[in-house]
Amino acid sequence: MNAYSDLSMKSEDVLRVELEEFRREHRDLDEAIRALHLNGIADPLTLQRLKKKKLYLRDIIARIEDRLYPDIIA
Repeated sequence: MNAYSDLSMKSEDVLRVELEEFRREHRDLDEAIRALHLNGIADPLTLQRLKKKKLYLRDIIARIEDRLYPDIIA
């Protein structure tokens, strides 16, 4: 799925649903990373991949939020 290029073609309702899904997935990754750190069973490569995916999701979330809630300078 290429979420970056699809944003302009999606309705606001679809974007809101996807935004919640991406936020949930971002939270889940955050919890997984925290659990791996606390348990001390973290493989550095696995942690790096999880963190990279989390950053990717944060970028998508920011783009969707920008589309749904644009800054309007009055």
